[in-house]
Amino acid sequence: MKRVYLVLAVLGGILPYLFFSRFILLNGFDLPAFASALFANFPAGGFTADLLFTSVVFWLMMFVERRHRSGPNPLPFILLNLLVGLSCALPAWLYARMPAEARSSSGVSSV
Repeated sequence: MKRVYLVLAVLGGILPYLFFSRFILLNGFDLPAFASALFANFPAGGFTADLLFTSVVFWLMMFVERRHRSGPNPLPFILLNLLVGLSCALPAWLYARMPAEARSSSGVSSV
């Protein structure tokens, strides 16, 4: 599973930027236009609300896991969530929270 999480984190980092880059090419770095596009219609607003809510739940879960199981520091994954997306941050966190033995036995170096 370790390798799967790593591959999913990489794909989760690439896929959103395929869309973000097209928006930036067409509109430049226009943050108000980007925020407006997130809620351009009811379906887009629903997906955006769902993603924002799920991100907050993920952040809370990371802090709880850190307190109870000594998981990885949540702050880098919150930044990854904000700068790339949940599609990258969640599998990256799952990768990082796996025991070091699982990382070394899969042939992949640790983060």
